[in-house]
Amino acid sequence: MKIAAIIPVKTFSNAKTRLDLPPQKVEDLCRVMLEEILHTISISPQIEKIVIVTKEEKAIEIGKKFNTIIIIDEKEESVNSAVALADKYLLENHFDASIVFPQDIPYIKTQDIDFMLNYKAPPNFAIIVPSRRFDGTNALVRMPVDLMETHYDEDSYKIHMNTAKEHTLNVAMVFVKRIMWDVDNLEDLEFLLDQQEKPHVAEKIKNILEISQ
Repeated sequence: MKIAAIIPVKTFSNAKTRLDLPPQKVEDLCRVMLEEILHTISISPQIEKIVIVTKEEKAIEIGKKFNTIIIIDEKEESVNSAVALADKYLLENHFDASIVFPQDIPYIKTQDIDFMLNYKAPPNFAIIVPSRRFDGTNALVRMPVDLMETHYDEDSYKIHMNTAKEHTLNVAMVFVKRIMWDVDNLEDLEFLLDQQEKPHVAEKIKNILEISQ
């Protein structure tokens, strides 16, 4: 099965506004998180290719280090439009399935991807990993790639569950804690730093936060 990961990346200067951090700190944090998730996904034996959809120059530079496919999203209208651009590329290049990940789940590990994909049920299926607060979608697996449109930024977890059930009987909600840990605000960052999962990433984040203290 030919599986690709899709990562929509918003321009760093427009990202993570709820963190209430200086722009340089936000940019540094976005860079650290993106590098970490790309590193993890790039060594997963389950994923053949990573597609980044962005117009952020620094994200493009990082993506090149991991041999990703870069799709330039000049309009940057929404996560959904970014995913649609990636879907088009994957369909044209005969990928069987895709996994949409956000850029802000830096504690993800390769075994998390393996565990999630244990629930796949070809020839058509959807797997959904919610966010920690159950208000977002931190991983969305679709087979085929165009099984359903995405509905991010709209209480997406519930909508994705309902939409998936309209298109296939094979829908799995999977709890994978490290994928569920995203970063939207400072409370999320503090929660992340309390977890003993990736000390090297925690240290980088602490260094970024301490610069402004």
